[in-house]
Amino acid sequence: MKIKITKPDSTLFEGEAKLVQLPGTGGSFEILENHAPIVSALAAGDIRIVLSDNSEQTFAVRGGVAKGQQNELMLLVQ
Repeated sequence: MKIKITKPDSTLFEGEAKLVQLPGTGGSFEILENHAPIVSALAAGDIRIVLSDNSEQTFAVRGGVAKGQQNELMLLVQ
């Protein structure tokens, strides 16, 4: 699925991923390919992305919003 992580002044990540783990306000949750449409508030914590080659990238955020549909996930973070 396509992932884009954007801060107010820059783009942190843009690419393809197999799995994204997010720090939701109600607890951590994961998004996989073909996930149902979702909009969620994000809490402070780490975003973990598993790429198609099974390597991982992690980004620390102070909160934000996630919107996902049709295998595209947009994260607006601080």
